[in-house]
Amino acid sequence: MDSLISAAARALAAGDALQALKRVALRSDPPALALRGIAMAQLGELVRSRELLRQAARGFGAHEALARARCVVAEAEVALALRDFGAPPRALEAARDTLAARGDHANALQAGLIAARRWLLLGQLDAAAALLDIDTAGLPPLPAAVAALARAELALRRLRIADAEAALAQADEAAGRAGIPALQAEARQARAVLAQPAARRLAGGEAQPLRLHEVAALLGSGALVVDACRHGLRAGDASLALARRPILFTLLRVLAEAWPGDAGRDVLIARAFRLREADETHRARLRVEIGRLRALLKDVADLDATPRGFALRPRDGRAVAVLAPPVDGDQGELVALLADGAAWSTSALALALGDSQRTVQRALAELEAAGRVRAIGQARARRWLAPPLVGFAGFTTILLLPAALPLA
Repeated sequence: MDSLISAAARALAAGDALQALKRVALRSDPPALALRGIAMAQLGELVRSRELLRQAARGFGAHEALARARCVVAEAEVALALRDFGAPPRALEAARDTLAARGDHANALQAGLIAARRWLLLGQLDAAAALLDIDTAGLPPLPAAVAALARAELALRRLRIADAEAALAQADEAAGRAGIPALQAEARQARAVLAQPAARRLAGGEAQPLRLHEVAALLGSGALVVDACRHGLRAGDASLALARRPILFTLLRVLAEAWPGDAGRDVLIARAFRLREADETHRARLRVEIGRLRALLKDVADLDATPRGFALRPRDGRAVAVLAPPVDGDQGELVALLADGAAWSTSALALALGDSQRTVQRALAELEAAGRVRAIGQARARRWLAPPLVGFAGFTTILLLPAALPLA
């Protein structure tokens, strides 16, 4: 390895992309192209970074499989930063196997972390958890910080607040040891998430802001919780998803908001069917929908008819609570639905919200411009997700380190 390549790699390891570029900017050999690609990624020029990494991978010969595998891993992380999930994960898995087989365990670990972060962003929590089941005690500071941030994201998605706090503390400590300002900022930003309102509890016409640990405590209290953030019901260990049955969920929410009293038939019809005036056909339809809801709730609650309307009667003396998104309006409900990490189609979101697809598309476009949601795929395959609960660094982390870069 020549001295300029070694010096550029050391600069990248310290997070100094400009110093790295000064040493390799005028070179076009594969090792220099790879380092230039990583430097451009750290500077935010992700499209140019991808081009350089692909050129570098093509430039390495058939006997340089290790160098090509490192370029594949670097390109995969650029794709992650671009939120481009079009490429199948097989290439990254093959590169990871090559790195591990040839003794480059640091970059093999990096490939696993990239794959885990990719699964997290796609809402595949079990797949991400399998890749994050590693011992970070002896890791260098940089991968230890990235792994801890990924674990914190996983724990927050699952509302395991104690695990998330422990992982964020580890990420903060490891980022401090790494000495990279951008990574330290990511760790601080991630810890701030825990102090932000995540939902509101509706009671008596008032809304009480709740942080994540308070939401977790409420869901674990055994109360019958009507969750308007994810359009579902939680009652202890039992859960019922109603995101794709918006009329039934709306009826349940109105009944829960009226608890311990009853909700009038006219109110139920107006909220569920969005009608100002009701006739006998609407009242007959209400009876049908109430019957369907009663069948779904039979294990956790009863729906009793009253002279005025219907009342929700939980089993086992449970209390009733309503969780609402932190902000009012359809945009708040959109963000809350997407916050479960799953990828939603526009049609499914429209069905869950009871709006037209065009209305949902306009709201998604506004939220995307504000950076509050993101899209993957194209045309009919396009799906929508919320940003991660904790932010991953927008730059590629350090691959192709000097000690593991025999590319010359």
